[in-house]
Amino acid sequence: MHSQDRSSNGTDAVSRRSFLSGTMGAAAGLAAPYVMSSRATAAETRPAAPQVSPNDKIRIGLIGANGQGNYSLDQLLQQPDAVITAVCEVFKDRRDKTLAKCNGTAKPYNNYRDVLNSKDVDAVVIATTPHWHALMAIEAAEAGKDFYLEKPMTLTVGECLAVQHAVRKHRRITQVGTQVHATANYRRIVDVIRSGILGPISMVRVFHVLNQGPEGIGKTPPTPAPEGLDWEMWLGPGPKRPFHPVLFEDSAHHPSFMAYSGGWTPGMAPHLLDLPYWALQLDHPICTSSTGGRYIIDDDGDAYDFQQIQWQFPKLTVCWWTSLVNSFGFDTQGQPGTHRRRGIYFHGTNGTLIADYGYLKIVPEGDRMEEEDVEKVEKVTPDSPGHHREWLDGIRTRRPPSCHVGYHYKVDMAINLGMLSLKLGRSVQFDPVTETIPNDPEANKHVNPVYREPWKFPAQYV
Repeated sequence: MHSQDRSSNGTDAVSRRSFLSGTMGAAAGLAAPYVMSSRATAAETRPAAPQVSPNDKIRIGLIGANGQGNYSLDQLLQQPDAVITAVCEVFKDRRDKTLAKCNGTAKPYNNYRDVLNSKDVDAVVIATTPHWHALMAIEAAEAGKDFYLEKPMTLTVGECLAVQHAVRKHRRITQVGTQVHATANYRRIVDVIRSGILGPISMVRVFHVLNQGPEGIGKTPPTPAPEGLDWEMWLGPGPKRPFHPVLFEDSAHHPSFMAYSGGWTPGMAPHLLDLPYWALQLDHPICTSSTGGRYIIDDDGDAYDFQQIQWQFPKLTVCWWTSLVNSFGFDTQGQPGTHRRRGIYFHGTNGTLIADYGYLKIVPEGDRMEEEDVEKVEKVTPDSPGHHREWLDGIRTRRPPSCHVGYHYKVDMAINLGMLSLKLGRSVQFDPVTETIPNDPEANKHVNPVYREPWKFPAQYV
């Protein structure tokens, strides 16, 4: 959802095909493999291949050239072994501005399938509106393209499973755009939690809040689509609707429109739930309950302005809430005003760890531990060379980065189960072993999305 050249050296086609399909043949100086589960690693590992020439550049196509797409473009333009060869964007003005940053190496495209079919593209960055993510990711895997996918990864349980299964079947190297996963603070917190100094942890509380006020994003009179915009292609598999300038503007406004984003929970929970999933090595929840609704805001959107989700795991409960009408941030309040705030609380028998993107604080339980104990925790989780750098290294070595689809889909699944529970107005059971919703025909009717014709959900992956 949220969303960086150099010239190609003309390496022959046979060499490049060997590079694309190969694995484990790391170029000199590449980083060591990142932390991941052995099960996920096996799912995305390919046979060995010859070493890649250090001068051979990874040719990347950008799909979606708005805010987050240009952020990724800027990151990739800093990498000496990457070159941008395609920019796909349905609005000509955005496409032209992004192409101008690529030093003449990139071709313009309006249809993403032309990028996926291009022999001049090895891998793609998918940074479109969220309702496109699953379909584009699956088709990228089928086309043999490794991909970097902005979050939310998907918007339904079926899409989540389909992307994971497609990646596994076609053995693609992937990275999901939760950039905070690469930060030193998150990695330090993983070490602290896994050290056991907090004692057994029975509850994790996660929140993200802001205050748009009752007016929300406001009300805009009917506005014609700007010249040079293919609005029909922008809508794609989403429902037909007239052009809306706020919806179209950028990812900060997508969460106000349910059909194209799922609201703020799919938008922000991937960043924040990533930490407890990572640190506690969580599997799927066995029961998910959600409440909330559109209580106060009256604007052109239709999304909830408050939601709370509770996930039940064996011997652990994780709780999430988000508000668009109050921005109180508890221990992470910071400066006064109606800023966006967030926090993560790990409650253990010996103490509580309070976290934010760049914040770590220990609150001891009496004399069970000292706040200074965190300084004694050994550094185990390796530093990241950068979220996008991890992906490029993975493409060369065929070793999955730390936030690849095989890891992240469990975070994504929890969020989608929460959205399903909100839709149904009741709890949803889930079987982590079979990855199914057992004995619940009503819930299963909503597992797979319904795409607008002529777009089809690839249900064969579910």
